[in-house]
Amino acid sequence: MRQAQTLSDAQLKRVLNHITTRKHPQRDRTILLVSVYAGLRAKEIAGLKHGDVFDADGRVREQFILTADQAKGGRRRTVYLSQRLRKALADYRTSIPSTDPFRPLFASQKGGHFSPNTMCQLFLSIYKACGLKDASSHSGRRTYITRLANKGVGVRLLAALAGHRHIATTQRYIDVNTDQLTEAVELL
Repeated sequence: MRQAQTLSDAQLKRVLNHITTRKHPQRDRTILLVSVYAGLRAKEIAGLKHGDVFDADGRVREQFILTADQAKGGRRRTVYLSQRLRKALADYRTSIPSTDPFRPLFASQKGGHFSPNTMCQLFLSIYKACGLKDASSHSGRRTYITRLANKGVGVRLLAALAGHRHIATTQRYIDVNTDQLTEAVELL
C-alpha cells in the first residue's frame, strides 16, 4: 500500500491558505494543525471532546489522554501539545459556542462528532482542492513524525509520541528526501 504524502512547508502553507476559503475555516484549520502538530489519526481527531483538550476553566491542556476507544488498537495514550498547537486551539476555542466537556471538539455539519470516515473525507477534500493527489488523512501524521525525526528526535521517543508499540512501525513513517541525504554525508 502506498504511503501518504508528507507535507513540505510550502505545501502546508498552501493548504492553510486554501482552508481560509472554506465554509468552516477555523475548524478545518485547527483539525489540520492537530493532525500535523500532534500526529493524531483521523479517527482520533474525530473522537475528541471539548474536555479532552480544555480544562474546566477553558484553558488548553499541555497534554491529554486519548482513551482506549478514541485511539487505534484499543490502547490509551498521552498526547503532548506544543505551544504552537496550544495557541491554535486557544484561538479555535473563541469560535465555538459550547464549552460542555462532552461535546465534540470538532462538530460536523449536523453538530455531532465526525465519523472517522467523514473526517478522512474532509482531509481528502482539502488536499484534493490543493492539488495534492497523494495526500490523505494520514499525511499530517507522517509529516509530524518525519519533522520530529529530522530534528533529531530518536525513534523510541517518536514511537511513544505516535502510540506505536514497535519502532519498526514508526520507522516506516519517516520520509527521506535527497536534501536530507546530501546533508547527512556532509556530517563526515
